Amino acid sequence: MSIADAQGVPAGPRHGAISRKTFLRAATGAVLTGTSALASAPAAQGAQTARSRAGALRVRKVADLTGPGITTRFRMEATDLGVPVRTPDGRLLFVFGDTFEHARVGGGWWRSPVALYGEADPLTKHVRWTGAVGGEHAQQLWAYEHDNPQFSTVLPSDVITIGGTIYLHVMVNKTYPNVVWTEIWRSDDSGATWTHTGAKFPADLHGGLFQLLTWGLGDDGYVYVYSTGNQRDKPIILHRVPRGRITDPGAYEPWGRRDGAWGWGNPPTPVLEGGFGELCLRPLGGKWVLTWFNQGDYRIDGIIMDHPTSNLHTARRETLIHGGAWGHEDDTHVAQLYGGYIIPGSTLQDLHLSVSQWNNDGKVNWPYHVMQFRVQGFGG
Repeated sequence: MSIADAQGVPAGPRHGAISRKTFLRAATGAVLTGTSALASAPAAQGAQTARSRAGALRVRKVADLTGPGITTRFRMEATDLGVPVRTPDGRLLFVFGDTFEHARVGGGWWRSPVALYGEADPLTKHVRWTGAVGGEHAQQLWAYEHDNPQFSTVLPSDVITIGGTIYLHVMVNKTYPNVVWTEIWRSDDSGATWTHTGAKFPADLHGGLFQLLTWGLGDDGYVYVYSTGNQRDKPIILHRVPRGRITDPGAYEPWGRRDGAWGWGNPPTPVLEGGFGELCLRPLGGKWVLTWFNQGDYRIDGIIMDHPTSNLHTARRETLIHGGAWGHEDDTHVAQLYGGYIIPGSTLQDLHLSVSQWNNDGKVNWPYHVMQFRVQGFGG
């Protein structure tokens, strides 16, 4: 995510010793040579199956959401992630990761997280910005110094509105992909100001599978939480927490298999294997939808399920957007993509996603931006 994202590659020496080229090859196969990342036979077969199932999907890019001339007035031409939520007062709020004033990674005035307010066109659903948290220019949501002795940056994981409060889960990172802890912040004024809730989770909780998370509020009073590690090479586990106790780390109840049966309160068992990046779980149209960056197969996938406890191995699964090579992009193939968050107002038949992209060639470091994509027909 952000400086240390877009295939998990640090942007400069101060952000860690991982080789950019080495990590990129590990993350996206042969992207550097301009070929598909789906190199191995099993992965290629899986991708072909996904493509055949997704034949009825209609996917197109709606617009760039950030970049020169779009977010210049907020002094944030370079940014990523854009995790969206509906605020208590009815607006759209998008929370972004590492953000810079000029159109390149490292392009001055480093902030994270920042947030913009927006509204969607009633007909096209194209999101346009109406303002920034902090005033005329997008300000960091709370004060801290980047690259301090404890950590490098703070990255958003997911955001949720419960009643009159917005909750934001963030990962505190010290050189990618090293999470030192995670925590929850809250806003009681639709995102204008933020305070720490006191909720803090160790990075090694559940073997490191409770770092990067997504959550959705059910109609049964529980918030359901899928989580994984921040390294894009780990499976997903599931928890639930009463909506009124989301800031109580002790109230998160794991879902696991023991003695041949699944149940709440058992030690957490992976509910889906794979290499997972950014996650987005939302109740939608009487179902639940999970979208994520599929690291191993270099694409953004989606699952439709009846409930978060459903068998994710047998639930309906589609590839929504494929990874691609620079110079060979189209509406369904995006070079060095990641993210894939569901924009409020989406339906199963008309799903809108915020998708990130970063050309992390050290000589370029652009584009590094967020785009809006429309997926029609996902609901069948």
